[in-house]
Amino acid sequence: MNVLYKNIIFDLGGVVVDFDPREFLVDHFMNERVEDQLYDITFGSEEWLQMDAGLLTREEGDRIMREKGAALRRSFEVGVILDDWYDMLRTKDDTVQLIKRLKKRGYGVFYLSNISWDVLEMLQQRKFWQLFDGGVASCEVKLAKPDLRIYHALLAKYGLSAAESIFIDDNTVNASAAFDADITGIHFKNVRTLQRALLSYGVESEKKLSRQKQAATVAAE
Repeated sequence: MNVLYKNIIFDLGGVVVDFDPREFLVDHFMNERVEDQLYDITFGSEEWLQMDAGLLTREEGDRIMREKGAALRRSFEVGVILDDWYDMLRTKDDTVQLIKRLKKRGYGVFYLSNISWDVLEMLQQRKFWQLFDGGVASCEVKLAKPDLRIYHALLAKYGLSAAESIFIDDNTVNASAAFDADITGIHFKNVRTLQRALLSYGVESEKKLSRQKQAATVAAE
């Protein structure tokens, strides 16, 4: 690769913290028809999008979703989701360790996330937050991926070169949209495959082996 990348941009949900609504619904309800209905009321709803875009507060969005649940006789199930879904947001330690290694190698590390105010404030309290050199959240700018304007907003805010930046997202549409903003996009599946993808772009992110381990590896080969 001829491009010298300087900036690595991370989505948050599904990349830095766990966020898999479909798996959450399966674990709680184990009924595909019910899960699809509940997804449309909650995670896949217009209200959820508006909360991410900062156009509705969590309280307003939850109230509307509970009303929709009640109308469909799903009050209990919707209540369970809205009460418990935060438990999904566990920090992905392997991603955090990767970020630390990238920082040590001198890369700028940023976030670009579709996220509501309440979740943003929650994540800002976690230890990994200090690793970021900056970022843009959808709720702050009233824009959401894959709208190209949010990618441009991040670049403009920190004076980043699109050609020198890589964006990582677990959503294929959002990762692909980065290319339309002249940013290299990578679809995140897990840290192992991400490391290989980064390496293909000339970004070394794996742990350095000790001399002893390097010698053992060479001997084994």
